[in-house]
Amino acid sequence: MSTTLHLIPVGLGQADPDRWLPLAAREIAAALRCFIAENAKTARAFLKQIGTAVPLQEITIHTLRPDTQAHEIRAWLAAVPDGQDIGLVSEAGCPAVADPGALVVAQAHAAGLSVIPWTGPSSIMLGLMASGLQGQRFAFHGYAPVKAHERDAQLRAWESASHKQQQTQILIETPYRNAALFEALLRTLRDTTRLCVASALTCDDETIATRTVSQWRKAGPPDFERKPTLFLYLAS
Repeated sequence: MSTTLHLIPVGLGQADPDRWLPLAAREIAAALRCFIAENAKTARAFLKQIGTAVPLQEITIHTLRPDTQAHEIRAWLAAVPDGQDIGLVSEAGCPAVADPGALVVAQAHAAGLSVIPWTGPSSIMLGLMASGLQGQRFAFHGYAPVKAHERDAQLRAWESASHKQQQTQILIETPYRNAALFEALLRTLRDTTRLCVASALTCDDETIATRTVSQWRKAGPPDFERKPTLFLYLAS
């Protein structure tokens, strides 16, 4: 097949696309007539934001669900007319990084398609860059366990690994639970462990701060209420 799968980053908030997506990527995305998306609604909002060459209703958007089977993905890719390309978008940030898009990329490679990743915002990379923590050894864990005793034990285990390997630990939380995770981090981590809280990355209300756990206890929580937030820590 001569089809190319374009991995198109989506914004992390409502900031102007000029701020976070290169012109070449915007032009490619605007010309595509078929997408695979983690969330069709947010994909349409993204396309409306950047503008499209054809009306939105003429663009096909396949929704990538957690239970989407490989044969469904293969069918989507095979249905793209020869010579036309297809886009993959995440709900936010870079596709195939901390989201199910890797399933699509794997099938594209198996089918012999070209795969082109486009530069754009990744909260994981942006947060790590701005944290001042170890940028050569790091681990992204996604969400911590919900149950308090399991979460606290896991946070300590990650801290132990961080200390032994000098490895930055990175995790996220549902925005309305930011305060609960922040409190758990202050309760369970060592005083000297450095903790970075990065909220609303690339947006006008972006905040990024790194302090020791002891310093955070004195300073109090940052303004992360209902904001997408990344938590990073490194044990000394």
